[in-house]
Amino acid sequence: MKCLGCYTETKDSYCLSCRRVLFDKVKVGSELGFGAPAANNLGAFQQYSKQLSISGVQLKYSLHLEEKQLVLTEKAGQYLLKPIPPARHLLHVEEVPENEHLTMQIAKQVFKIDTAMNGLLFFNDKQPAYFTRRFDVKHDGTKYLQEDFAQLTNRTQYSHGEAFKYSGTYEEIGILIRRYVAAAMPALEKFFQLVVFNYVISNGDAHLKNFSLIRDDNGEYSLTPAYDLISTVIHTPHEADTALDLYPGDIDSDYYQTYGHYGRPDFMELSRRLGIMEKRAERILDFFCTNENNVFALIEKSFLSEPVKKLYCVNFIDKIARIQPISA
Repeated sequence: MKCLGCYTETKDSYCLSCRRVLFDKVKVGSELGFGAPAANNLGAFQQYSKQLSISGVQLKYSLHLEEKQLVLTEKAGQYLLKPIPPARHLLHVEEVPENEHLTMQIAKQVFKIDTAMNGLLFFNDKQPAYFTRRFDVKHDGTKYLQEDFAQLTNRTQYSHGEAFKYSGTYEEIGILIRRYVAAAMPALEKFFQLVVFNYVISNGDAHLKNFSLIRDDNGEYSLTPAYDLISTVIHTPHEADTALDLYPGDIDSDYYQTYGHYGRPDFMELSRRLGIMEKRAERILDFFCTNENNVFALIEKSFLSEPVKKLYCVNFIDKIARIQPISA
């Protein structure tokens, strides 16, 4: 069977490596002791709900590991659980958990992006759910200070309206990284790589709240591991390519005016504004362009249905073509 964390062949639900990072080596089964949220039990779930996410339709629930079982909890949560969203207007809605799981694994395994540890679980009625281990919780149960970029830019529903988390640019996030992170340049390159990843993987919901800084015990800030990575176009095919503009006036670029979407010159301009060396930015873009086969291999290993696997590949091919080096 395939590991529900990393897709490697294993005799158990999770391989030893995934058990180590997800459960501190505890042998945890893949089936929860309760059913998925439904009309007749939704009220009981709501007390464990953390927030809305992914275009405002996906609920998160808090879990705690007790002995060898993950259970719902109101406090001291170590994990976040995301069931199939209740928004039935989304296309392929039943595949949202595995879409997010696969996308996080592509980021980690193929593109070496630091990600929150994650995997798949099943409710006792066999419905799948995505779960992730919280990186802001210490082993003693206390928390590191974490602030997303909606907080850092003082944007709220009251100050900027319902769409506050979509108000801003990726350049603006970069400016704040430079202000708050001591080792700014590595963090800016890491951020730039993540922005490009979201573009090529067709995640149109990478908004201000999906990027965060975390403060360690020494008071130093750094970018958190990546989280909430998903190919949203599979479920909402008519959405914009990005949740935020790359930089002010980006749609006036020659490339965008010619093709009607972002391309390599636009991301190179973003990298210049972030202060990243041209050769470093070129190398990051090229790394995405030379790993197509590795992405396809992981998609094939995934638990997505065959039609959605094909759709995932088609979307990836389209986006990768946009950031290829432009021939003279």
